[in-house]
Amino acid sequence: MPLRLRYATGEGDMELLTLEHFAGCVNETFAAEFDGMQMEFVLVEARPLPQTRVDTARAPFSLLFRNGAPIVFPQQIYPMRHARVGEVGIFLVPIAQERAGFLYQAVFN
Repeated sequence: MPLRLRYATGEGDMELLTLEHFAGCVNETFAAEFDGMQMEFVLVEARPLPQTRVDTARAPFSLLFRNGAPIVFPQQIYPMRHARVGEVGIFLVPIAQERAGFLYQAVFN
């Protein structure tokens, strides 16, 4: 079944995602999909970023996810599912490799 996604754009009837949506999900698993393959990303950090403008729709924030696969996945929007957050499309960028896998960052501004 295809996912119906909420994107962090604030346009139309789509919900504007904020840090509060993710803050209680640190160390929890988000299910994702890539080329028809199911995979898991663990949210390892959710933190605010410095706000440089006052006229923004939301305070900027960053999310760090870890994936334990031995390969790095490309930067792109991933359909992700979480019990509390729901189904969302998150643009992930690989930023580092660790022993436990690769780290991916999503920046919302």
